[in-house]
Amino acid sequence: MFIITPNNLPERHRNRLLMHVHGGGYVLYPGEAGAGEALLMAGYGRFRVVSVDYRMAPDHPFPAALDDTMAVWRALVAEHDPRRMAIFGSSAGGGLTLAAVLRARAEGLPLPGAIAPGTPWSDLTGEGDSISANAFVDNVLVSMEGWGGAAASLYANGHDLRDPLISPIFGDLAGFPPAILTSGTRDLFLSQTVRTHRKLRQAGVEAALQVFEGQSHAQFLDPFVPETEEAFGEIARFFDAHLLG
Repeated sequence: MFIITPNNLPERHRNRLLMHVHGGGYVLYPGEAGAGEALLMAGYGRFRVVSVDYRMAPDHPFPAALDDTMAVWRALVAEHDPRRMAIFGSSAGGGLTLAAVLRARAEGLPLPGAIAPGTPWSDLTGEGDSISANAFVDNVLVSMEGWGGAAASLYANGHDLRDPLISPIFGDLAGFPPAILTSGTRDLFLSQTVRTHRKLRQAGVEAALQVFEGQSHAQFLDPFVPETEEAFGEIARFFDAHLLG
């Protein structure tokens, strides 16, 4: 794992800590390559961030990524107040964020004070309107007929894709911490994000949704586009409002 601390940590964040799980379809961005989103959150939000460098498919399929994420969460909550902590990540990292909450609840572990699943890969079965409507419109993922569909098979490794720990959209989201979700109008996973937001709201969970015009999958993670500062600013304000000081 990697620990990122901004040079000027605000006083109100001294006792707060964020845990980051990176995207990449459970097959990409090992090591420091996976910590970019954590750097952006630390830079724009001025939070201290722990980024989890989890094992990945094909060498380490499900549940290795979730096991590693939970190992870090257990270690962190043993030393920090979970009410002062949040979990965030995008794409596969958004799916892992949701799956980690499901598993923490099942294991009786403390839940974070808030979560931020960005364009979460919450349904590996490929359901949802935008999977078809935004195919070949999204200039990042392009289509699930490409590497994304193959990554789903590699990660699941024969397990049922509707297992809530693989596809959290099929889990019970009641009792989840407050959540902020982010997507774009050209995102292949726009429907996954919207469906997750609606399911959270239907479960009585406080949940915010921000969707950026013209953005493809997770393009708010690009530090050189104008929406990036706005996206992370919204997430930081959401964390500020929901994490214990």
